[in-house]
Amino acid sequence: MKLVAASLSGVADATWARAAAPHVDCALLGGLALDGPTREAARTMVGRDREEFLPPDPVAWAEAQFTALADTPVRPGLNVRAAAPNSVRPIAEVCAAHNAVLEINAHCRQAEMCAAGAGEALLRDPEALAAQVAASAPATTSVKVRAEVAGADLQAVANAVSDAGADWVHVDAMDTPGSVTLVSEAAPNLTVVGNNGVRDGPTARRYLDRGVEAVSVGRPTTDPGLLTRVRSEVEAAWRRRDVTP
Repeated sequence: MKLVAASLSGVADATWARAAAPHVDCALLGGLALDGPTREAARTMVGRDREEFLPPDPVAWAEAQFTALADTPVRPGLNVRAAAPNSVRPIAEVCAAHNAVLEINAHCRQAEMCAAGAGEALLRDPEALAAQVAASAPATTSVKVRAEVAGADLQAVANAVSDAGADWVHVDAMDTPGSVTLVSEAAPNLTVVGNNGVRDGPTARRYLDRGVEAVSVGRPTTDPGLLTRVRSEVEAAWRRRDVTP
């Protein structure tokens, strides 16, 4: 795995992933609010013109999206927002059945989602985050995190989710590329995906040189021309790194 398409709330569905599939190895759909507190938060966010996925049945929606991608080479994934671990278990079973990555969202900074106990609020409560990771078995589990969150310790978070069984940590470095190094050093058994500002070879190398295994692209995933260029430059960056992914 070299290049991941990062989830975009209200945009990242199977149609979006299919368009990105020629360029990326994995496409993370969502974010998808799973339970009462996060769905109410999402409805409030829609009320102030945010795009959100609010299907009547989140599990059925995930099943349909993965099925729609079954004939593509891209590995699907799903970024989810939940307030409690028991909300994660049913969607984890669907992800496991489709070899899809389940990504726990500890990244969203929208006030409504944080007040519900999801998103970056989980970065300040590694124990609660680890409980969601543990509930995600048997799916391959990623945790999306954000650097520079007041009151959060990324190294402690990395240790907690690693001990709980996470496979990946997806780090939005927020213009601090050193944060991916902190995570890599804290939990060397985790696959680290670097995110934020990946648009070309130099930005990809900024993360690769700090030890990540892959990089992700967010908003530009809707621009196929840019994705083509980023893929080419990421491949070149890997060759310069002299690593066989």
